[in-house]
Amino acid sequence: MHIKVRQAGLGDAEVIAPLFDGYRQFYAQAPDPALALSFIRERLALLESVIFLAEDASGRVLGFTQLFPSFSSVGARRIWVLNDLFVDSAARGTGVGRALLDAARTHAALTGALRIELATAHDNPAQKLYESQGYLRETGVLHYSLAVD
Repeated sequence: MHIKVRQAGLGDAEVIAPLFDGYRQFYAQAPDPALALSFIRERLALLESVIFLAEDASGRVLGFTQLFPSFSSVGARRIWVLNDLFVDSAARGTGVGRALLDAARTHAALTGALRIELATAHDNPAQKLYESQGYLRETGVLHYSLAVD
């Protein structure tokens, strides 16, 4: 399968939104196409994230990854948080995820980033893909979160 990966723009929000809604459903969220479109459109309009799309030879969108900028105070450099990676179920196992991770890595290098970070569910089968691409499981740190709503 020929896979083309490109950076998305605001005009791509409507083709990303159904995949983003599928991503949210994978993490046990109720389907909400309007919310998905609104969220993606806002991120792209405000330049708050970088999204890469994977397409087949006919231009059909097969998957996406979304990166959010952050920074390392210790390293005094940018970090990209790979927050979302989703491949349409019909395209899984065809190299789409790997192509999206390659695009994220290239983008991180071109922007002078220190690293890419990601978090995933304990039962997410994509862990094997991440590890095959050189991502290392963190063992020496604890991550915390605080809900504010």
